[in-house]
Amino acid sequence: MNYELYMAEAIAEARRGAEEGEAPVGAVAVLDDAMIARDHDRILLQHDPTAHAVLLAVQAAARKLGTRRLSEVTIFATHEPCAMCVGALLAGRVKTLVFALSDEKQGAAGGAVQLARADGLGHQVAVISGVREAEARRLASAAPAGA
Repeated sequence: MNYELYMAEAIAEARRGAEEGEAPVGAVAVLDDAMIARDHDRILLQHDPTAHAVLLAVQAAARKLGTRRLSEVTIFATHEPCAMCVGALLAGRVKTLVFALSDEKQGAAGGAVQLARADGLGHQVAVISGVREAEARRLASAAPAGA
């Protein structure tokens, strides 16, 4: 799987979100080397604190596949997902999470806490971090405060 290519798509999605006034966070879902879903944060647009890019991409992937089990899906995200989003990955049995930027304050895949690979849970998500990190960091640092 071409991690660089799919992370570039997540970054492009994050740019779309930034153009709409959202935080520059994007995510894509990939199955069998095909992108099946993509989205960006829509928290401000939808007046919904749960409208995170990763959660929206997981929901769209499940709808497209017509199943709640995403056991062969890889999620690419520009930022390390929060606990809510990692919870969605676990509930959907997502195979792998690939992200660019770690989040030491809210990340739940090793940044602030390790929920994605926690012992004792029924499922663990494989985690790969740092893909296109510099590019994602530049985009995040260009975002206006509060976005």
